[in-house]
Amino acid sequence: MLRKLMSGGAMAALLAVPSIATAMTVNEFLAKADALKAKGVLAIGSSDIAVLRQEIMTASDAYRAGLAAQVAAGKKPSSCPPPKGTAKIGSEELVGAFRALPPSRRSASVKDAFAAFMTRRYPCKG
Repeated sequence: MLRKLMSGGAMAALLAVPSIATAMTVNEFLAKADALKAKGVLAIGSSDIAVLRQEIMTASDAYRAGLAAQVAAGKKPSSCPPPKGTAKIGSEELVGAFRALPPSRRSASVKDAFAAFMTRRYPCKG
């Protein structure tokens, strides 16, 4: 009986694994952003707004964790952004930076594209 319960629990855990989000590509991000823009005012009720916002928040957290890891390893950080929450980056600016990527680079993850954007925007001085 216990073996069956454990098997059922293991099966439930395995079924939950596919629900883990995979990294969104820049192409996917831009497609969702374009679809929202096409909806105009009706986009306000779309769940894709939260999806895109969460994708950027996740990318931002990963970017800052990467910087912290560089510093912890005694390396010079790849960029020097202002403290979290103080960088004023508009959605149009970020989407514009993603659009400026050549098509061959748009298969990169949003996380990687965001880190590259931040590195260009906030180079370390001296």
